[in-house]
Amino acid sequence: MIEINEQIKKRLMLALDVEKIEDAKILVEKLSPYIGTFKVGLQLFCGYGLEIINYIKEKNANFFLDVKLHDIPNTVEKASYNIIKNGANFFNVHATGGIEMMKAAKKGAFEASEKLGIEKPIILAVTILTSISDEILQNELENKYKTEDFVLKLAKNAKLAGLNGVVASANELPLIKKELGKDFIVLTPGIRPSWSAKNDQKRIATPTSAIKEGADYIVLGRAITKAENAIEAIKKVYDEIEGN
Repeated sequence: MIEINEQIKKRLMLALDVEKIEDAKILVEKLSPYIGTFKVGLQLFCGYGLEIINYIKEKNANFFLDVKLHDIPNTVEKASYNIIKNGANFFNVHATGGIEMMKAAKKGAFEASEKLGIEKPIILAVTILTSISDEILQNELENKYKTEDFVLKLAKNAKLAGLNGVVASANELPLIKKELGKDFIVLTPGIRPSWSAKNDQKRIATPTSAIKEGADYIVLGRAITKAENAIEAIKKVYDEIEGN
C-alpha cells in the first residue's frame, strides 16, 4: 500500500505514452489514486482522440493535453477553445510561436471556460524540448544562445503573453523561478527516478532534485509505464521523494 502524500500527488504527472488505449486505461485505473494529473500526448491523442479523454474524465482525474500547439494565432485560438470545451484542465503551446500566438491561446481557452462556467485552465508554454542539448541548439538549429539563456527568453515571452507558466527542464528551473517569481508555474519533463534508465532525454533530473529546485509539476514516463508493477514503481517514487 502507498500512503498518499497529497503534496507529492499534486505534483506528479504521468505521461500516457503507450501504444494501446487498453494499456492507457489500465494505468489510469490503477494509478489515479496516486497521480495528480495524466498527460495525454500526441501518440495517444492521435490514435484515440476523445475516447481516452472521456475515460480519464469518467475517473474524475485531471488531464493535461500535451499537444504543443504551434500555428498562426487564429488557428491556435480556435484549437484552444475546443481543448477546453473537451474538458482539459490544462494544455500547452510552443513558446517559439510568439507572443501574439500565445495571447490567442489564452483568449480562446478563457472564452471557452467562461462560456461553460468552469475554472480557468492553466496554459503553459513549451520552451526547449528536453531532447535538445546545447550542441543541437547551436549546431543543428544555428541558434546563438545557450539552452538556459534561450529558455529564459522564451519564458519571459510567455509571461508577457499572460500564460501561467512554462514547460522547462530542471536545469533551467532555478533561473526561471528567480527571474519570473515562485508563482510562475514550471512543469518539468525529463524526470528519471534514480533507479531508472536515462532513455533519449538529454537534460534530465530525479524527482527529488526537480522538486527541491521548485518544480510545480514533474512528468514521469517510461519508468512507470514500462514497469512490471506500476504501483510498486510509483511507491518507489514516493519513497525517493519523502526520503530526501
